Amino acid sequence: MEDSSENTLCAPIDEELFETTFKSHFQALYAYACMLVKDEDEAAEIVQTVFLKVWEKRETISITSSLKAYLYQMVYRDSMNHLRHQKVKQKHHDITLRQSSDGGLQMDEGHDHELMDALRKALHVLPEKCRKVFLLSRYESLKYHEIADRLGISVKTVETHMGKALKHLRIELADFLPILFILFTNS
Repeated sequence: MEDSSENTLCAPIDEELFETTFKSHFQALYAYACMLVKDEDEAAEIVQTVFLKVWEKRETISITSSLKAYLYQMVYRDSMNHLRHQKVKQKHHDITLRQSSDGGLQMDEGHDHELMDALRKALHVLPEKCRKVFLLSRYESLKYHEIADRLGISVKTVETHMGKALKHLRIELADFLPILFILFTNS
């Protein structure tokens, strides 16, 4: 008898199929996620989130490959997103650790200190929502739709806020563009 969770799936997922699929694939997907993210708790969270997404979209989901392949692709994608997010958090953490006693950011070289101070000031004068959108995008690596969901605004509003923030930062940090170019091309 052929396992129905291996077939192409175009019909909505019912509770029985979901439970069967969860029980038969969780351990293998968990092991795969562990191999990718090297953290058992995060791996379990990633796999559970993948199954939650499948369940939430069960009425409209259309899987043209096997369900197993689809789940592995989702686990891979979410694991890579997690690793990118961790990398951004680590960079942000490293910068935060270099704070000086007066609260300004202290970098390795003098012009870096000026740049970080100018960036902090430029971000500070942005409207609150605009600043939040920018920080969620750049420091937490959230996609526009994720930012929209978190802040309870439309994706179009997120795009508008990002456009305003980037335009403002380009103007405010124009003197630092050569330094920014060197910093971001060498990192």
